[in-house]
Amino acid sequence: MKLPRKEMKRARIEIIPMIDTIFFLLVFFMIASLAMIPMSAHHVDLPSSATASLKPLEKAVVTISKEGDYYIDQKKLAGVGEIKPVVASRLAQNPSLVVVINCDKSQQIAKFTQAFDLIKQANAQNVMVATDPQSPLEAAH
Repeated sequence: MKLPRKEMKRARIEIIPMIDTIFFLLVFFMIASLAMIPMSAHHVDLPSSATASLKPLEKAVVTISKEGDYYIDQKKLAGVGEIKPVVASRLAQNPSLVVVINCDKSQQIAKFTQAFDLIKQANAQNVMVATDPQSPLEAAH
């Protein structure tokens, strides 16, 4: 009489937990790498925009802080009148320079408009306004 043999189970590598672990590591390193990128402007509280995007171009960042101070690439200016000559000299070095305006949302529109006019008087062709990205769903509300 022959006794039935039990089948030997083969060892298996479970792939689902491995995929979960790899996905977790991917997300972790993506978030960690964002914290390593320094901003090249004075800290301001930016308004939101549904169409905000990032452009990797050479740029000059003009900042109007909450306190009303003016900066160009984190260098404090004595006043708004210094914007035009500084931007003009940067444009002479690089005519395709992108000028980004960081204006704190608590500032009056008059300060933004004055800075924008001085930048345009310096013959800047590429002027952008910095905003915080906002999802289309948030923009609808």
